Amino acid sequence: LDQWVERLAAFLELPAKSIGRIGGGRNKPTGLLDVAVIQSLVRNGVVDDRVGDYGQLIVDECHHLSAHSFEQVVRRAKARFVAGLSATVTRKDGHHPIVFMQCGPVRHRVDARAQAAARPFEHTVHVRPTAFYPASGTSADKRIEFQALYQLLVDDEPRNRAISDEIVQAVRHGRSPLVLTERNEHLDRFESVLSSNIRHVVVLRGGMGKKQRQAEAERLAAIPAEEGRVILATGKYIGEGFDDPRLDTLFLTLPVSWRGTIAQYVGRLHRLYDGKREVRVYDYADLNVPMLARMFDRRCRGYEAVGYTIVLPASAIPGWPTDVALPADPLWKRDYAASVRRLVRDGVDVPLANLFVTAARPVPFEAEGANRARSASEAFLYRRLETLAETRGRFQVNADLPIAFDGWGRMEIDLLCADSRVVVEIDGAQHLADPAAYRRDRRKDQLLQENGYLVLRYLAEDLAKELDSVLDGILRSLSSRRKPGPTAIPITDRVRSLTGALASAGGHGTPQ
Repeated sequence: LDQWVERLAAFLELPAKSIGRIGGGRNKPTGLLDVAVIQSLVRNGVVDDRVGDYGQLIVDECHHLSAHSFEQVVRRAKARFVAGLSATVTRKDGHHPIVFMQCGPVRHRVDARAQAAARPFEHTVHVRPTAFYPASGTSADKRIEFQALYQLLVDDEPRNRAISDEIVQAVRHGRSPLVLTERNEHLDRFESVLSSNIRHVVVLRGGMGKKQRQAEAERLAAIPAEEGRVILATGKYIGEGFDDPRLDTLFLTLPVSWRGTIAQYVGRLHRLYDGKREVRVYDYADLNVPMLARMFDRRCRGYEAVGYTIVLPASAIPGWPTDVALPADPLWKRDYAASVRRLVRDGVDVPLANLFVTAARPVPFEAEGANRARSASEAFLYRRLETLAETRGRFQVNADLPIAFDGWGRMEIDLLCADSRVVVEIDGAQHLADPAAYRRDRRKDQLLQENGYLVLRYLAEDLAKELDSVLDGILRSLSSRRKPGPTAIPITDRVRSLTGALASAGGHGTPQ
């Protein structure tokens, strides 16, 4: 109500005192321009007669008119002009035809995507896959199951801790977050954790009295722009009518699915504010639960409908360990997405996933840590081979062969399959820049080949980027080395065989 009065006064260039108010403890209409809370115009099914005195009726959030008492108010009005405003005129319960009956057909639609494109800031959703998985089974009644899942999410401490940590980081980076949940208990948990890390924690929830709401509003307004703050609120409290231009970040901590709810929630971020360059949503996606995964899919359609770009990390793929985060950077996903899919296809656990992340970590070309990156790649490839049925137990890492090399009586190799006589060598970045290293590698390959070994040589950086081709190459080599070839006959046996053949043919010569 107060926000409507404030905006009307600014737009019409009128004193705020000249605008009447009905509701919120006030009952001072002017009969010319009044703002009323619709609940204040109907009591026990009886509509205030003053509704019929106005020539124009503007109904904000008109999708609520399908409620019987609200519809009664509009039905009693005698206004010549009736206008309804709503970001979400379609209702989940299918009762939106009542809205059209009272307010008329849709006369104008705002293109949400065009509006987003016109705003001077970017709109992004950062998806955070969680490790949440319920211990209990599903219920035949989906409503009961959903409420049970909600409670489990509220009680999931690792999930809450991850969200809280990210909220703290957002505030430290100068962002102004709004944290939304649907449970008061959840609000209390976040408040207890965040209060010790963030100077200003404001909690807004249903059931707050007028004085308490006013006190919190004044407290928000008094917080200096340079001081960190966070607003914790229930979705129902904040979804309509809340206005704070400073907000630029939304943390969606419990799942919703209806696109109308999404439009309402993200709409809290869209007010212009000096220095606002990006509005950002953090969506905690519980992809291990089919019901919640479907809700996430519907949320994504809602985000896209209002002009948001969804930044999905490479780890948001079914089968990837949710405890191991992967970058959301598009260039990283371009280089490594195929390898992630291959790991998931073959099966990947947390230790292997962590080794992959380490092996994929970029190392500067001139860095002294190139050898460490090479070792990480060796460890990753070895564990991958140990977890595949075709190669389990067949490879040794950092094996020694009794072949004299570089003044030593032995040769160290990275990975060895002794039964197939296959050697896998992994080269760090320094091998490309050092001619001496290149020549050393060629001498090593020649000696291995002379001793009957097949040598496969890969760049360390390719193990993570080109995992498909690396694994397929190793498997093909092992398969080819198992195929029986021509049997080698010792030279003395070949001589005896040839001599015998000549003798049986009546020949008297000596084999040359």
